[in-house]
Parts: sequence; C-alpha cells; structure tokens
Amino acid sequence: MQRWPRVLGVAALVAVLCGLGLPAAGAAPAKAGLLRLAHLSPDTPAVDVYVASVADPSADLVLRGVAYGDVSDYRSVPPGTYTVSMRKAGAAASTPPVLSTTVQIDADSAQTVAGVGHFADLGLRILQDSLATPPPGQARMRVVAAAASAGPLQVSLPSGPIAQGLAFAHTSDYVDIPAGQTTLAVAPAGTTAQQLPVTVSAGAVYSLLVLDKSGGGLTVRPILDAASPGVVPTGSVPAGEGGTAPGRSASVLGPVAAGVAALAALGLLLTFRVRLPRRRATARHAGRC
Repeated sequence: MQRWPRVLGVAALVAVLCGLGLPAAGAAPAKAGLLRLAHLSPDTPAVDVYVASVADPSADLVLRGVAYGDVSDYRSVPPGTYTVSMRKAGAAASTPPVLSTTVQIDADSAQTVAGVGHFADLGLRILQDSLATPPPGQARMRVVAAAASAGPLQVSLPSGPIAQGLAFAHTSDYVDIPAGQTTLAVAPAGTTAQQLPVTVSAGAVYSLLVLDKSGGGLTVRPILDAASPGVVPTGSVPAGEGGTAPGRSASVLGPVAAGVAALAALGLLLTFRVRLPRRRATARHAGRC
C-alpha cells in the first residue's frame, strides 16, 4: 500500500505524455516543397492554371484569371510529381490545355513554373528559386527578361552589372548586390538605358521582372523570393515560413508541453514521497493506541 501513491504518480506521468501525442523516436514529419506560378508572356491572354498531383489529388489547385506580369504566392505542397496546365481563362476544365508540363517538387525546394515567350511559341519554363539568404547588408537578385519589346538586356546598378545580353524569355543567375534604395539601368539592345528606381532589403532574395509597360517602354517589378532569415514570403511581404509555419509552432509547443507535464508529474511524486513517512508514523501511532 505504501507504493501505490508513487505508482499512481508514474502512471499519471505516462498518461500525460501519451496524451500529448509526441512523435516516436526517429519519426519526422514529411517536409514540403514550394511551388508558384507566373504569367510572363506579353501577348498571351489571361489563363487559368491547373496544378495536379500525380500521387495526391488533395494537393491539386487551380488559379484563375492569371494575367501577364502576375506571379502567385508560393504554395506549400507535398514532394512529388505535378502536372501544370494552362487553359484560356474561363474555359472548362475538360478543355484541352493550351500547354502543359510536369515538374518534380522535392522537399525544401522552391520552384516557379512560368509561361514565357510569344503566344505563337508559348512555353512553360521551370525556374529554380533560391531561398538562401545573402551576406549581411546585401540582397540577392536575378533578372527575368519578360519584355518582348526589348532585345537582349543589360541590367546594372551603380555597383556593377546584374545581367548582360539577357535574351527575351531567359533568366539570369542570382548575384549579390548592396541593399537599399538605388537605381537600375535597364538597356535594351541598341537603346539608351532607362533609369528605374528600386529598393531592395538586406537579407532578401528577389526575382526582378523586366516587363513591357502598357503604352510603351519598360517597367521592372521586384518579386520577393525569400526574406531574412530564409523566410518564404506570401505575396510581397514576409509571412512566417510559407505553408510550413503552423508545423513549426507545433514542433515547439510539443516539447514545451512535455516538459511542463513532466515537471508537474515529478512534483506529484515528490509530494507523495514527502507525505509517506507522515502516513506511516500516523499508522504506527494508531496501532499502539
């Protein structure tokens, strides 16, 4: 009978820990990949984009009315093979797609599937996005040439070139650049460079879209790929870690809750241990009476 309080305390600890649903040793949640879509063909009308998982229909998604210059938010998707199809905006899902491609999404990867080129020669290109942050005080940028009116592009900052001789529908490599407010010199082939203001944040990673401007000329649009420290953005502002943020909160709260439960159970055991001698003494005294 003297052992029952301690046994009950241990049982309570086990029950609490089991109730927390902690993962088994060695088990780890499956990591997701990131996928986003872009319409970068100046003479192609708006489209509906269908993304279908080969293995998991619950991961399918549809983006409607995607127009030139649009870049979707990143979507967190399970690793696997996906089919990306484009149909004219408003067309039935059963309509044969204008074009389609497959993309392999790996865990911890980020990719952009972009419709590029002229409508007559439209294609889907898979861009490998970087989520690795640059050194302190720097930003990282690449150039996506999506302006049909421009020939090969020269894009540079006062600190040096970002892209040279970049052809329409092509993408440059990432380069590190000074962070802050600056001016881009964008020079289409055979023309005087246009001076276009841009602001980039330290620790951020950008894809700089060079687009045809309505009414003539060029415009640039920095698209945020990632922000310090390695944060995946939703739209143009950092928002946690994309679709993985809730999982991170759970992984932090689980061990904290386990620790609290263990301490509570330990306190319970110590309480029983302190009280046991008093109960035994009381019992002996009662027996002598």
